[in-house]
Amino acid sequence: MTAADARPGATPERRTPTPQDFVDMQNSPEFQQLRNRLRGLVFPMAAFFLVWYLAYVLLGAYAHDFMATKVFGNINVGLLLGLAQFVTTFVITGIYVRFANREIDPKAAAIRAELEGTPQ
Repeated sequence: MTAADARPGATPERRTPTPQDFVDMQNSPEFQQLRNRLRGLVFPMAAFFLVWYLAYVLLGAYAHDFMATKVFGNINVGLLLGLAQFVTTFVITGIYVRFANREIDPKAAAIRAELEGTPQ
């Protein structure tokens, strides 16, 4: 027992996982579920945003009259869709952060604690 272990509230020593520990964890059902949950959000969101961005670029390149349509004052459809790109980015980021905080981070912390042999 070290001096740090004798103190109340001291953090226990972590063990260093071996390369085989990482391979074993990667093959575990807990890790597979974590990876699938993450991919289940990230891939569809990325696909949505890329399609949305491609549509914006194609409209800008080939639908000049549509993009130049005045909505009010000097504000046209192209400007509104361009600003919507920023809004979409922030919304997707917010959705991901909320999802990660609620779903991914607790499970990742549990996997890390299991690998390092520390209580949660």
